[in-house]
Amino acid sequence: MNQQLNENYYQTSDLSLATTLSLFAPIEEIDRSTNPRKALFIFRKTPELEKLIDQYFRNEIKISPQTYFNQLRVVKARLYANE
Repeated sequence: MNQQLNENYYQTSDLSLATTLSLFAPIEEIDRSTNPRKALFIFRKTPELEKLIDQYFRNEIKISPQTYFNQLRVVKARLYANE
């Protein structure tokens, strides 16, 4: 991604964080071009997303385990569909 894109998008390779964020914001893209063994989950950067990221790392987001697990399956299906 070029610098302009990085200013408008947030990217993470953390599957747990990406799964949690994807419950509240759509994954714009999954990039595997730099390293096929490591995916980058790309989200559009918004004030709400930045707040969610802070809440995630402060352990303030409460999600039911079943909701999280179901979303993890959705994210993994999307991740491995492009192989």
